[in-house]
Amino acid sequence: MPTLLRQPPVPTHPFEPDAAAGLGAFTLARYEGSLSYEADVLLPHRKAYYMLIFVRHSQGRHWVDGRPYDRQDNHLYFSTPGQVLVKEEPTPFWGTRLTFTSELLALEQHAALRQLPLIANPQNEHALRLDAADTALVDEQLARLAAEYHRPGPWQLPLLSAHLTVLLTYLSRLYTEQFPAAVPSADKLLLRAYQARIEACFREQHELGAYAAQLHLSAGHLSEVVKAQSGKPAIKHLHERLVLEARRLLVYTPLSHKEIAFDLGFAEPSYFSRFFKRETGLSPAQYRRRSREMYQTDREMDTSSAPYAR
Repeated sequence: MPTLLRQPPVPTHPFEPDAAAGLGAFTLARYEGSLSYEADVLLPHRKAYYMLIFVRHSQGRHWVDGRPYDRQDNHLYFSTPGQVLVKEEPTPFWGTRLTFTSELLALEQHAALRQLPLIANPQNEHALRLDAADTALVDEQLARLAAEYHRPGPWQLPLLSAHLTVLLTYLSRLYTEQFPAAVPSADKLLLRAYQARIEACFREQHELGAYAAQLHLSAGHLSEVVKAQSGKPAIKHLHERLVLEARRLLVYTPLSHKEIAFDLGFAEPSYFSRFFKRETGLSPAQYRRRSREMYQTDREMDTSSAPYAR
């Protein structure tokens, strides 16, 4: 098999600790009308950390994995490591930006946080609506975090952890209310385990039997359970993950189709092209061209329809 790409096709922004706060895995910043991310405009990228942004007031739009989000007041936006983010333009922002790393969640005292719906994000969502009561509570909790954030000392990390736990737990309740799901059965948990294995191995492993072996099951039993729980064949989940990553690379990078094929573990570029067209109805070249034309047209229409809005 050809050598895989040495550099990630979409750059991943590393976590940058706040030296002034003396914390290595947590940052918090409050904004009152400033432009918070001018350097990121129109640059597709991933974050190597978790990010929560509480918006009291802001305009503009950003994209997550090719899906646009028009920012709204009194909303909380969250992202997880690995998602492809694009910010369209710098606009004044009133609110709070909070980031933390997987290493913070790996601490023994934070084991429960890793299971929270907001962190696990089983529904692959990105935004939470906040009513007046939610907004007041979230703003108050962020104010408490901010107070401890700027108060170094032996009690700083325990108190930050306590306030963060309250915030993430409350937001997780909102998550389950806005994106309800049934209590998972054993079969549903197996589906999630299979999806987790796909996320970890989709570049290297394209055979269903290999995933079944990792889960200590027969391929037939895995297929039966996954189809019953999701309504689609087990192999379809793998194919959809490959297609998602292929779409990201086609839209957000200048990589050739051959480079994308090798990055995704296909032995031959022609096989990748046939696979992509079978799954999407378009060749990789057609998808790249149409996506970029649609994105450019959407931006031009948005600018011409509201020239003085921002």
